[in-house]
Amino acid sequence: MEYVTAVPDPRSQAAASARSGRRSLAVALLCGALGAAVALLATRQRWAEGTATVAGGAFPLTAKGSDVTGVPAALAIVGLAALVAVFAVRRAGRFLVSGLLALSGAGIAAAALVSASDSSALDEQAAKASGDTSATVDALTHTGWPYVAAAGGVLLLLAGLLALRYGRLWPAMSGRYERGTARPRRTARPVDPERPEEIWKALDRGEDPTGA
Repeated sequence: MEYVTAVPDPRSQAAASARSGRRSLAVALLCGALGAAVALLATRQRWAEGTATVAGGAFPLTAKGSDVTGVPAALAIVGLAALVAVFAVRRAGRFLVSGLLALSGAGIAAAALVSASDSSALDEQAAKASGDTSATVDALTHTGWPYVAAAGGVLLLLAGLLALRYGRLWPAMSGRYERGTARPRRTARPVDPERPEEIWKALDRGEDPTGA
């Protein structure tokens, strides 16, 4: 009894790869752009608040995310640049840029979570407000914005992982303007030997009017 082994159709495999590439590309672009925007927005919001004891009583203090740590905002810009650069490079370069994108997202998430309970920024403000370098903030509370920034980092991390996994299926920028691209030479037009003006024009163009 003979068994017939089914041979996969190359065209169907290519179509499936193309669909996977398009889907992963759309998800990566959405996650990367949204993640960077969320992280940048979160760093501009209030992360912590408290009071400082001064002569007149309690003085209210607030600290934005950028006051607590500048890492998430900086890495969000790096991640956004890496997301764009993914389409400008190929092969090993695309792999490296995708890794940078993933690391940027992971760094944002880690920095935001570590700084979620940080009080150093408010302690500095309390010391300035009270004039006592050893003063610390009182009634310290934190908001949920650090965790929003961490969520933005996770989205960037996901975009980087998708680029690492499916980036080889994504299109790249056209190489039409790359340095070293040879331009097609125009074919010399036949010269009528009975017309001297055409012979001189051909010589001016650097062509051989004899056709040799």
